Amino acid sequence: MSVLGRLALFFIVVPILELVLLIKLGQVVGLWPTLGIVLGTGLLGAHMARAEGLRVLYRFQSELGAGRLPGQALLDGIAVLVGGAFLLTPGILTDLTGFALLFPPTRHWIQRSVRRRIERGLADGSIRVATMGTSGFAWTSGFPGDRRASSPQAEDTDGRLDPSQGIVVEPRND
Repeated sequence: MSVLGRLALFFIVVPILELVLLIKLGQVVGLWPTLGIVLGTGLLGAHMARAEGLRVLYRFQSELGAGRLPGQALLDGIAVLVGGAFLLTPGILTDLTGFALLFPPTRHWIQRSVRRRIERGLADGSIRVATMGTSGFAWTSGFPGDRRASSPQAEDTDGRLDPSQGIVVEPRND
């Protein structure tokens, strides 16, 4: 699916589906219980996002304090931020997604799925990484099989990307 198709799905189809679900829920349980559910999940989600966000922040600080790069803490922080935003958005699907991103077991499952999808895209070249360094801008093809850069300034003598010329993204080997 193209980027435009995904954006259309996200900004047009999902809100319409959310509206239909809220109307159906209102027909089944009534207006006030539906409003209570929407407000309750928003308040509960804000509280959970704050608590989980603080836990992630403490883990981030302790990783830095121990002299390690806080990679997983950064991923968790992004997931908690997105989950909190979903919970503040009225709707049933967004609430389910938001809660899934706040609970560590489901959050880590989602992160593994996204990581595998990104690694596949990098490997088959459907995801390209842009790097910017002192020698300019370069597009790279997928990783790890194809490490050719569009800009010769970003390559070293082995044909690999030179990290001193910009950001190099490589998949983890878990």
